[in-house]
Order: sequence, then structure tokens, then C-alpha cells
Amino acid sequence: MPLISSFYGIKILMYPFDHLPKHFHNKYTDFEATMDIETSKISQGFLPGKAEKLVKEWVLKHKEELLSNWEILSKGKKPEKIKPLW
Repeated sequence: MPLISSFYGIKILMYPFDHLPKHFHNKYTDFEATMDIETSKISQGFLPGKAEKLVKEWVLKHKEELLSNWEILSKGKKPEKIKPLW
């Protein structure tokens, strides 16, 4: 699963040819969650409050890049890295 971005110990990943809705995966310490790109809501799993807030802030800044990577991965191509939240 390609690593799209990483910041504050949070890893953002996407699977090629993944199912709808358009989403990405988060890993933070022992926690994992799936987040919808359009709504920034967790659809599966759990992130502690601070980590979830940071990821949502990051999504607001990089939504178009996430959607672009979704399309790239759906074609079996390598996604672009997205700047971390600093």
C-alpha cells in the first residue's frame, strides 16, 4: 500500500484499485482508521482525537491531491506524494 504522506507519527496510505467511496487509510501508533475523502469522516476504525483533528486539517488542504491520487491508483499507476501537515 503506497505511503502518500506522513506527519506527527501519522501515516496516510492508499490501496490501488480500492473500493468506493473514495477514501484513504490512516495509521497512528496502534490505531488505524479509514477516512472518506469527500466528507473527512472516519468510516472504519478509530484515531485518537488529536490525530483525527490533524488528519482532517490536512485533508482540507489536500483534498484535490487526494482525489487525483485516487484516480491515479485506480489506473494502477504510482501515486504522487502529498506534503505533510507542518
